[in-house]
Amino acid sequence: MITAFRRVVKAGFVGFWRNAYVSLASIFVLTVALFVIGSTLFVSQLLTTSLDTLQSKVDINVYFVPSAPEEEIERIKTAVEALPDVKSVEYTSREDALRKYRESSKDDEIALQALEELNENPLGATIAILAKETSQYESIARFLEEQQAAEQPQTQVIDQINYQKNKDSIDKLTSIIRATEKASFIVMMILLISSILITFNTVRLAIFTSREEISIMRLVGASNMFIRGPFMLQGIMYGFISGVLALLLFYPLLVWVGPRTEAFFELNLFNYYIAHFGEIFGLLVGIGVVLGLVSSTLAVARYLRT
Repeated sequence: MITAFRRVVKAGFVGFWRNAYVSLASIFVLTVALFVIGSTLFVSQLLTTSLDTLQSKVDINVYFVPSAPEEEIERIKTAVEALPDVKSVEYTSREDALRKYRESSKDDEIALQALEELNENPLGATIAILAKETSQYESIARFLEEQQAAEQPQTQVIDQINYQKNKDSIDKLTSIIRATEKASFIVMMILLISSILITFNTVRLAIFTSREEISIMRLVGASNMFIRGPFMLQGIMYGFISGVLALLLFYPLLVWVGPRTEAFFELNLFNYYIAHFGEIFGLLVGIGVVLGLVSSTLAVARYLRT
């Protein structure tokens, strides 16, 4: 068995180098296919980061009346945090709200003068609620409205909920996110299927040049596994080399593109490439090896059936 394995490995390397031009053609096509798949991965990451950034800027603000008791505010805040749709809740006290108002109005002398004439802080506390998904804001707003409706007029706590003001923006963002996710998935599937078909036909063409050799090996009684083995090894070599080449091509490209993507999308693709190099290496090389192996196996099977 060890001797047979060595012969298969030797035959695979010999076939790889003997058909150098065919091997180069297969590697070139596989490299292009993997480069396209990798590019799709990076574009998808840019879209995901951009959508997450947009989503983080949309929230619901709950404004409390200035006289609202702290324990009631804390009760509502705790109840909101317990909702499964809520990602985070940021609390702003009356004092912090006043300080932020002073900072934002430092160039408005009339507003500051009017504020000084008041004997007390006219602003109430607020909480900013961030949902896990933009589609979940409606259920959160419904819960807050129920809390507000349950209050007694003489002990009012919640002054205003700004969901209705932001509803159009939230709905538009939700539609954009869903459309982008669907489009990204469809494009990725089309590119992946195209890459598989192109790779399969290229490897199949490479093995076509060895059809007479396969026929002779069958005539002398070689087993199917012994015939298939060298071509399977060549397919693995095609995939591995192509994966490494695709990674090498991405390096200078991302060095140049990285700062530009950071300026527009708040994500430096080069830093992402370095930070996730192991995952990207495993993904591209793994896909390349699987494509080469499966394509070689299927292509040889045609000649073993005849």
